[in-house]
Amino acid sequence: MAIVEFRNEPLTNFGDPALRRAQEEALRRVEGELGGRYPLIIGGEEVWTEKTIVSRSPSQPDRVVGTTASAGVAEAVRALEAAEKAFASWRLTPVEFRVRILLKAAAILRRRRFEMNAWLMHEVGKPWVEADADTAEAIDFLEYYARQMLRLAGPQPITPYPGEENEFFYIPLGVGVVHSPFNFPLAILVGMTSAALVTGNTVVVKPSVHAPVIAYKFFEVLKEAGLPDGVANYLPGDPAEIGDVLTTHPLVRFINFTGSAAVGAMLYEKAAKVQPGQKFLRRVIAEMGGKDAIVVAADADLDAAAEGIVTSAFGFSGQKCSACSRVIAEEPVYDEILARVVERARALRLGPATDPETQMGPVITAEARDRILRYIEVGKGEGRLVLGGQAVAGAPGYLVEPTIFADVDPGARIAQEEIFGPVVAFIKAKDFRQAIEFANSTQYGLTGGVYSRSRENLEYARREFHVGNLYFNRKITGALVGVQPFGGFNMSGTDSKAGGPDYLLLFMQGKSVSERL
Repeated sequence: MAIVEFRNEPLTNFGDPALRRAQEEALRRVEGELGGRYPLIIGGEEVWTEKTIVSRSPSQPDRVVGTTASAGVAEAVRALEAAEKAFASWRLTPVEFRVRILLKAAAILRRRRFEMNAWLMHEVGKPWVEADADTAEAIDFLEYYARQMLRLAGPQPITPYPGEENEFFYIPLGVGVVHSPFNFPLAILVGMTSAALVTGNTVVVKPSVHAPVIAYKFFEVLKEAGLPDGVANYLPGDPAEIGDVLTTHPLVRFINFTGSAAVGAMLYEKAAKVQPGQKFLRRVIAEMGGKDAIVVAADADLDAAAEGIVTSAFGFSGQKCSACSRVIAEEPVYDEILARVVERARALRLGPATDPETQMGPVITAEARDRILRYIEVGKGEGRLVLGGQAVAGAPGYLVEPTIFADVDPGARIAQEEIFGPVVAFIKAKDFRQAIEFANSTQYGLTGGVYSRSRENLEYARREFHVGNLYFNRKITGALVGVQPFGGFNMSGTDSKAGGPDYLLLFMQGKSVSERL
């Protein structure tokens, strides 16, 4: 099977009047579809439940985006059994068939791109550019993993041995569970799901309770692409109710999780226990968040640094595990970089995600807003508030001002704990080596950045800055599929390296066959 070389999906230029109109039209169409009802999908069948999940727009909380059925334990078990049944035939499906499913799904997403963008704006409050990047990344995952599977299909290179025919190849694991987050509810869900499917596994997909509708829309794409019934099962539900069964059931061979460190660690522990009837050690693939730092050296380009910090810290209101939440600057440039970041952050346009002029939209829920505000109160006792610090008064959505604290101790709570909101702590370092020491001082190790013109500084950071994704003289968000494989160290997860050449191996196991001639 021959396909062209992978290339990342270009972002939409909304400065083009025709493309801007196309997005506006898609927003109007989707507005007319808001409030719809969506069932579970188990074994290809629609399943309705008395209990439901109501998804509301964080930009306009009185607006219902959609209502989905909510699975209980019985539905969860049924979904796992449907996936197990489908695995019997799906694992034997030719690789080319599975690859074509992904490529077809990518083509459908391209055709529905502006519609998907609109759902992202409404359901999770992503501004135009952020929503479009989410959809583009989803397309990238489909295209990239399709090509990677072709590379891994068939016998792998091994050393010849006289008198024997030896073969080494990969086979799928079995039934898996996908736990997808709200912050990249299309891209991460698509990447996690498609990787499992193209490697020959079957899955139960439990999307975030804050983003079940966009997940359903992707299941529409999978159906149109020709995915057989039961290979992927759509199971929104309360994690407190169905989380344990999706973690500990003896049919669950692997778990693919993206979320907080606390939940990921709990899941990791529960998944490790072998249950009655379980014949394997369950595999966990986890991406669990960060407390990411940008280091600004004394010789840095301060305009470039300020621009990268503001983009990394306040894009999607800081609700990215890769977001910059600490700035560690060498003393000679500390005051100047602080002033430049404050100036740029103050100029950000806040508003509803559907407004094309909005640069920073709402946080996901009232609970998230209130948690962020509590951290801001903590920060007032740990640093000097120089910008923001409040919810936006009179706004219909959950808007929190871009907030910056100066003169924060590296051990302070707001410098150690993941806030997952638009809050940045500035920390002063006496020199570059101390700055890297401070950068490494949290339990996390996901992303990090350095702004410096010094080759010596950059090479020191290359060796000593302990993060899975390290960026020099650029923003620390927006890892591209195939370009910057993504995943972190320490309590940031299992360093899964999504969008990289090793990722699909996490969903397979190697088999060696030797025959005497």
